[in-house]
Amino acid sequence: MAANSAKSVLFVCLGNICRSPIAEAVFKKMATDKDVVDEWRIDSAATSTYEIGSSPDHRGQACMKKHGVPMRHIARQVTKEDFTNFKYILCMDESNMSDLNKKAKSVKNSTAKIELLGSYDPEKQLIIKDPYYGGDEDFEKVYEQCVRCCKAFLEANS
Repeated sequence: MAANSAKSVLFVCLGNICRSPIAEAVFKKMATDKDVVDEWRIDSAATSTYEIGSSPDHRGQACMKKHGVPMRHIARQVTKEDFTNFKYILCMDESNMSDLNKKAKSVKNSTAKIELLGSYDPEKQLIIKDPYYGGDEDFEKVYEQCVRCCKAFLEANS
């Protein structure tokens, strides 16, 4: 998909190995199932440098496999170009939002709309908590939140 795609979304969390690759995978599968994936540029990234080059957390991968959601991603950090290449940057918590807003200020012509993914949650759970220090049930909760939010986001942008 071309970088200047009319529809584009970047999912962001701290390390890009738990929440954002789950959101990316869930959204890609939904867009694929609705036969609109070719209309979208979809990716995920980190605010930090902690996990650059890493695969998604094995617990997240197991959760996605259980739900039949393909997940292929290598962690990367948000770049200045992301703020002009993506229409939406959807993050998981206030810390991500703060980091992204700071970075956006240093980008000339930043056009991305930075929002909490949870702002699309019909159940009004604004924050998608980091499951890294939790267990399988925490990854399941992230998956469920991402499903609700991504479904609403896709409907709002169809």
